[in-house]
Order: sequence, then structure tokens, then C-alpha cells
Amino acid sequence: MEEKKEQTAHTHDHECCHAREHSHAHHHHDKSCACGHGHEQHHDHDHGHHHDYDGCCGHHDHNGGCSCGHDHNHEQDPAEARKELITLAAGLVLLAVGLLLRLFLPSSPLIGTAVLIAAFLVVAAEIAVEAVRGILQGDVFGENFLMTIAGIGAVCIGEIPEGVLVFLLYRLGEYLQTKAVSSSRKSISALLDVRPDRANLLEDGQVREVDARDVAVGQAILVRAGEKVPLDGVVTAGISQLDTAALTGESMPRETGPGQVVMAGCINLSGTLELQVEKTFGESTASKILEMVEHASEKKASSEKFITRFARIYTPIVCLAAVVVAVLPPLTGLMSWSQSVYSALCFLAISCPCALVISVPLSFFAGIGRASREGILVKGGNHMETLAGAEIVAFDKTGTLTQGRFSVSDCALADGVSREKLLEMAALAESRSTHPIAQSILAAAGENVALDTVTDAQESAGHGVTVVAGGRRITAGKANYLRDMGIEVPVLDTNAATVVYVALDAAYQGAVLLRDAPKPDAAEAIRQLKQLGVRETAMLSGDTRQAAEEIGRELGLDTAVGQLLPEDKLRELEYLRSKLTGKGKLLYAGDGINDTPVLAAADVGIAMGGLGADAAIETADVIIMGDEPRKIADGIRIARKTSRIAAENIAFSIAVKVLVMVLSIFGLVELWAAVFADVGVCMLCVLNTLRISRKRL
Repeated sequence: MEEKKEQTAHTHDHECCHAREHSHAHHHHDKSCACGHGHEQHHDHDHGHHHDYDGCCGHHDHNGGCSCGHDHNHEQDPAEARKELITLAAGLVLLAVGLLLRLFLPSSPLIGTAVLIAAFLVVAAEIAVEAVRGILQGDVFGENFLMTIAGIGAVCIGEIPEGVLVFLLYRLGEYLQTKAVSSSRKSISALLDVRPDRANLLEDGQVREVDARDVAVGQAILVRAGEKVPLDGVVTAGISQLDTAALTGESMPRETGPGQVVMAGCINLSGTLELQVEKTFGESTASKILEMVEHASEKKASSEKFITRFARIYTPIVCLAAVVVAVLPPLTGLMSWSQSVYSALCFLAISCPCALVISVPLSFFAGIGRASREGILVKGGNHMETLAGAEIVAFDKTGTLTQGRFSVSDCALADGVSREKLLEMAALAESRSTHPIAQSILAAAGENVALDTVTDAQESAGHGVTVVAGGRRITAGKANYLRDMGIEVPVLDTNAATVVYVALDAAYQGAVLLRDAPKPDAAEAIRQLKQLGVRETAMLSGDTRQAAEEIGRELGLDTAVGQLLPEDKLRELEYLRSKLTGKGKLLYAGDGINDTPVLAAADVGIAMGGLGADAAIETADVIIMGDEPRKIADGIRIARKTSRIAAENIAFSIAVKVLVMVLSIFGLVELWAAVFADVGVCMLCVLNTLRISRKRL
């Protein structure tokens, strides 16, 4: 029994097998089905799944506690960008003119000096004002303050061109950083801009455009070709193809038709669709994703938290160190005052930790954005970092590794009975049912079965059904149901999840064996996880031991444990946790309401978002939008690349800064070079971060 699936009420009023009932019934194997159709079932799985996603695509706020006083949010307004470019151009022109005047008019040095001071005022005034404002607000060690002191100090010791270069390089670096971050942010925002605000309401055969917020659950809407789906709903009329790339990362369109659930944010590519709305605007798939975007930055990775703490301690310390560099050498006779002050200014210019404060959160922002483009929603940088350490990965079975729906796997035939004949008889018996098992038998039998010959049907609730078709009596259901009617039925040794026994005129004809088949990419997912170095893969299932072990062998899992209740799964999960080594992490992937305790207990809980229960999606740290287990491996790859690039940025930034700071103490670095090193390191870190967005991992 797979204890964690959402159940669809099994009614006989031809309600679609995707009925929008969201009960979470807990069927035990060999229990009766509410439809009255007796199936020798080890578990019942119905699929009225609730599509409520709680995704996150990680718009990190870069205002990460720098303590350098600079705004790292990097939202670039076009007017501000133009103003910055004009300021840079004016400063550069005035600097060049001033240097030329000094060179060609040495007899009138004041003219060149006046032009250089004008250049200094143009590029430094705004930053100096921001520095004063920061001091008044209590931010004494702001980055603007550091740069202002360095620039003014250079002017005071007669190095006006270097003072101008300090601000030119600093502002140029900030402009380029802002442009890079803004571009990255816009690309993610465009990806997530999937929620249309208008809907075509269908009432009494008339269509009128309304605000999507005003559409209530149960109302009908029309989605024309080329339009985005504004609200989650079920198709009531029309056949089309949907582009789900923004939600699931799938490049291939999905076909949809009556009875299929459609998510808000999908693009209708071809035919017109009529939908019955299942969720309000605020509860739609797209709204949930956008809501999670707002909360992603609240969950920072440990490396982000380290950088925040590091910056708050580091900046005041280097400011005090700069004072020592300015005062100690002259007092000990090692340098002149002008040399030591110049060295201290260089020390200050290189000291700001902006490369760390910008690039590390940007790394996780880019990683979460890249994952979202692949249909993998990560609810914060902390989960991205934990995902990278995956050592053991455990799975639920039904709906996670398997398709969550029955299909005919085999037939046990009586002597002289063909497979086609057995399936035809079973289909006639199940013709009045909308149960997924009945639908699977009807699909396997094909379209040539004369269903209109069924003239009578008698059900025994939870046991079986007897029908009359073409004047002959067909009985289908559990073994005991047939035996109670005096029909001799053999005992079958099978791992099938469900067995439907069939008799014709009280003579046993055979049995139809059904199973929940693995998803097409399940075996590939396990193979890729092992390629990534995941030490152990396990399946924890509520299904029978035989069914679990069979799927485990087929997929190549290391461990497959069946017949587990939710509390048993927690116990097995803790056993797996005891096998972890070092900093290895335990992942668990599931999709049912009864998986929520295990998802919460794992280091990273992964929910299958396409067919998953709302509770599982709410509890999980990562959501796979397309229900493809292979994407778990993709998520781990992205997480590892993200963590690796963040670590590279930290190591590179600290190493270069320490080196240049040491050189500046001994007077081996000029002021413009110190600023260039600071700006250059920051730009290199930002460019390194952008590698996360490359197609190849």
C-alpha cells in the first residue's frame, strides 16, 4: 500500500478520473474500493491531485549587511544610468584636459590644477555627500566614506590626478557591477513574469474580459491561442498544446484536453480552451511562485551569513589599521609622513569588502534562477547549499519514481483464452466505471470492444461486479468474490499491485495484472545520481515489499523497503542518516500528504510539484515542477556549481585584497592601482558568477 497518495472519490456519475476532490484517503492493501469494483489491490491510487505550488526562484536582496555603506541592491534605473555615464564622461574629459594643460602649459600650472579640481568635484561630489549622510546616520565606516577619505587625502598631498582616478574607477566599477546584476535580475524576473492580470470570463455563452482577481472558483474562463492561462483550472472543452517552460523547464509542449488540470502561467499554443477555475488568483500556481520569490532572500546560505558577519567586523578593523599604517612608520623613522599617509590611503582604497558582499549573494541568486529555468524551485540559498552536499538520496515510490497510475502489465490466462479475449471481457465488466483501474483496462483493451452490448450490471461494494453483455454473464473482481459465486479461482504468485480476476458464465478465464510503472526517466535519474557521487539511493514505500523490491531492482536502487507507515518511514530515514559521513546530507523526495513528516525531517525535502499534495509542497525545500526525478540530479549539479563559484569568489577576493593591502603598507602600490584592484576583483567575481547561467553545467 502506498499510503501517501491523494485520493479521488470513485463515483458512478461519470465524474472525470481527475475529479477535483482533495481528500487524502488512506487505503490498506486488499481493502475494498468504494466504487464497488472488487480489485485484488495491494494499494489504491487515485489522482485528483491538487496543483498548488510553493516555489521560489530566489531574488536575493544584495543589501546583505556589507557595513561598507554602499547600496548593493543594484536596481538600475535608465535615467540614473544615463546620468552616471554623463558624469563619468565629464570627469574623464576634464581629467584629460587638466593633464594636457599641465603638460603643455608648465608656466601656468594653476590653470591645469583648476581643471583637475573641477574634474575631482564632478566625480567626487555625489559620493562625498553620500558619505556625510552615512556618517549622520551612524554608518561611520561606509564605503563612500572610505573612498572620500582616499580621494581627498590624495588631493591634500598633491596627487590630484590620482584623487580623480580613485572616483572615476570606483564609479565605473559600480556602474558595470550594477549593469551586470540588473541584467541577471531582469532575466530571472522576465522568466517569472508568468501571471496575466486579465481573464476572459465565460457566462451564458458570452465572453467578457475581467480582472483575474475577480474570477471565483467554479466559474468558466476562455483561453485563446497565444494567451497565457490566468488561473489554475480543469479543461472542460477544447484540445490544445501548452508551453509550460516558464513553470517546469520543459522545452516540449504538453498536450491537454478535457479533464486535464492546467496551471496558471502556461501559454496556450494552439486551440481555444474552456477552463473551470479551481483556484483564485492569489492561490494560483504562478502567484505561489512569485510569492516565494519575495521570501527567498530571507533564507541565506551559511557562506552568505559568514560574509555578512565578516564585513561587519572587517571594515572597522581595516580603518583602524589604516591609521596605524599612516602614523607608525613616520614615528619609527621608516617612512616620511607623506609616504605613510599615501600608503594608508591605498590601504583604505583596497580594503572595502564589496567584492565579497556583492558576488557571494549574487552567486546563490544566479544559482536559484538557473534552477528555476530548469523547473527546479529552491526556497532559498540555504537549501541550495545543503543540496550541494547530497550523499544519500531517498525516494517515495508512487508518484515520485513511478507514474502514480495503473497500467496493465500482464495477463494470467486460463487454457484456451487469448490475451485479447480476456482484456475484452474485463473491459466489458469495467465499462461503467471511471476508476483509474477500470480506465487502464479499457485503454489496454482498445477501441474495438462493443461496450454498448452491456445490458445489466450488479455490483458488490468493495468486491466485484457482474455484467451481462451479449447475453453472457461476465464476472470480474477479487478472488474471494468469484469464489463466493462458486467459481474456482487459482492462487496466483505475483508482484502485481492489483489483480482483477475474470470469469465468463461461471468459468474462470484468467486474471488481469496491473502495476504502477516507473516514470520514463526514473532509472536515468538513479544512474545520474550515482555518477554525481551519491553514495546510496533508497526507496521508502508504503506499497508491498514485493512491489517495492521489484521497482527497486528495475531502477537500480541500493535499497528498497516496503510496507512502511509514515512513522516507519521516519525510522528508516533516521537509519539512513546514521550512514552519513562528514558533512554529507540526506535528501528525501516525495509527493503525498503523508510524506510531509519525512520531507521535514530530511536535510533537504524535495516535492514533486506537478502531482504532489499541497502539504508536501508547502513542507518541501525544493520543488520539481515537471515531476521528473532526473531533475533532482540536475538540481544537485546546479547547487554544487553555485557553491563552488561562491567559494571561488570568497577565496579570490580575500587573497587579492590581502596581497594588495600588504603591498600598500610598504608603499609598493599606487592609489589608482589599489582602486583598480578593488574594482577589478569585484568585476571578476561578478563575471565568474555569471558562469552559473551557462547552458552546460
